[in-house]
Amino acid sequence: MPGTRKLGRTTAHRTAMLRAMVTFLFENGKIETTVTRAKEVSSMAEKMITIAKEDTLNNKRMVMSFVTKEDVTYKLFSEIAPKYKDRNGGYTRITKIGPRRGDAAEMAIIELI
Repeated sequence: MPGTRKLGRTTAHRTAMLRAMVTFLFENGKIETTVTRAKEVSSMAEKMITIAKEDTLNNKRMVMSFVTKEDVTYKLFSEIAPKYKDRNGGYTRITKIGPRRGDAAEMAIIELI
């Protein structure tokens, strides 16, 4: 089935969760979550980094409309995106770490390379 994963949430809830997780990923460099969430976060984070590689006002506004913290947007444009200026995609890495205790959901660590 093509398209985005629904993750068992309404559209607004899913968008809010992904915005928060992408912001947290840029803030801390890595997060631990389920594999399916990690794949969605990876997709959104890579889009944000690609936009941030070109430092224009419109691009800043596009990123600000998704990332929830202004200082994280500044960090994205000043520190994170310049690291990847010679790289065409593949800015994140997902490492599986086994099942979660309790519900046995497959867990993963997503990190910026």
